Amino acid sequence: MGLIGRRAYLSLYSLVSLVLLAWLIIAAGRAPYVGYWSWTPERTWLANGLMAIALWFAVCGTAIANPFSLGGVAGKAYDAARPGVLAATRHPLLMALVLWSAAHLTVNGDLAHVLLFGAMSAFSIIGILMMERRARKRAGPQWRLVSAGTSLVPFSALLTGRARWSGLLSWRLAIAPVVWIAIVLLHSPLLGVSPLPPF
Repeated sequence: MGLIGRRAYLSLYSLVSLVLLAWLIIAAGRAPYVGYWSWTPERTWLANGLMAIALWFAVCGTAIANPFSLGGVAGKAYDAARPGVLAATRHPLLMALVLWSAAHLTVNGDLAHVLLFGAMSAFSIIGILMMERRARKRAGPQWRLVSAGTSLVPFSALLTGRARWSGLLSWRLAIAPVVWIAIVLLHSPLLGVSPLPPF
């Protein structure tokens, strides 16, 4: 990381990770079929609902001031009075991966996909717990103050009144539908399966 800089390192790491993920998904699709549960239209609706939340977390959690988890950007000061998406979860990017994995598990009940998406979900949850522990240790006595309007469990601060729903409004919300449309358009040509539920 010292040779190329933090930003270039993270960009390269992300690119390699995406390539490896694509390879794993393609390999899982070609694996011998051992089924546990079957596809149903209801499962597809559930998967799309989970993906909508996952995309929102991913879009709003990227390149923000986040002292708790992934997605933090050096030079951006965190304002505890305006946590933004962190009011919904302190770990938006990792939580997006959990929801993305869960969405794909609902519609892919064969062994290869259960292993793939189950492992990804488990690793993301472990990552959340590790990040949470590190953030608490780093904040020390200030933890209660800096985390007051945020949530570990998604939406708990909002549902208990510790944070306001209005604080979630952001220009980034307009990006999520664009990303969703791109995924829908590319999903079938690249993976051979439409993510849309039947109408």
